Amino acid sequence: MFDIVMSRLHEVMIVLYAISILLYFIDFLHQNKKANQFAFWLLAIVWVLQTIFLFMYVFQTGRFPVLTLFEGLYFYAWVLITLSLAINKILRVDFTVFFTNIIGFIFMAIHTFAPVQISDVAISERLISELLFIHITMAILSYAAFSLSFVFSLMYLLQYTLLKKKRWGHRLWRLNDLSKLEKMSYVLNAIGVPMLLLSLILGLQWAFMKLSTFHWYDSKIISSFILLIVYSLILYLRNKKSMFGKSLALWNIGAFLVVLINFFLFSRLSAFHFWYS
Repeated sequence: MFDIVMSRLHEVMIVLYAISILLYFIDFLHQNKKANQFAFWLLAIVWVLQTIFLFMYVFQTGRFPVLTLFEGLYFYAWVLITLSLAINKILRVDFTVFFTNIIGFIFMAIHTFAPVQISDVAISERLISELLFIHITMAILSYAAFSLSFVFSLMYLLQYTLLKKKRWGHRLWRLNDLSKLEKMSYVLNAIGVPMLLLSLILGLQWAFMKLSTFHWYDSKIISSFILLIVYSLILYLRNKKSMFGKSLALWNIGAFLVVLINFFLFSRLSAFHFWYS
């Protein structure tokens, strides 16, 4: 009975999430402040519900929910909502919440409606480790930073297109100037890269200590290092002024596709990361 009630509450949360995104879209099209405010408060309610469910899960299982694929999806969606609401309130960058939470909604919907695998709990019990916990959490946080960086790059391209076509209007001014959007994308990448590096170091250390057989050529390990190299290269080219503006935004969007491939495809192909299978 309790599980049924919880699943229904998750479905209600998805509905509220969808309405919030719809209202943000209305605001995006028509600069409707009332729609924006109502959408913000609906999203805040979703965040509160997610946070309550997160703490309830921690209390029920006695651990933080990051050790299975579906737990990781939930935590990732929660981090995206948290960061987007914080950025919206602190930096006042319009449309950040809208674009970011389209990504968050997709992951939340997958978590809510996809069938949970029976083996998840058993697998997670085998993997309980403080070192592994830190490794996974830092990896998810780095993915969240890259996701927000991707959003700012999308906003940069949108602003760039509006300026090039000389479409002056409220939407143009609310997107903020190109330099600020590019800087925020760079800052988030600068946060995500060292966090991903530390996550890889901790993950490898855990693997050496806990696994009887460990292979460097594992698909997940290779793809994670490729991801690290790609974002490090973007930071290097940005600092050297070899790449900026539209080219940098396009590279950053392409790099985020590598994040998604790494998160979903290679996690399932990996023999090492069986916690994501």
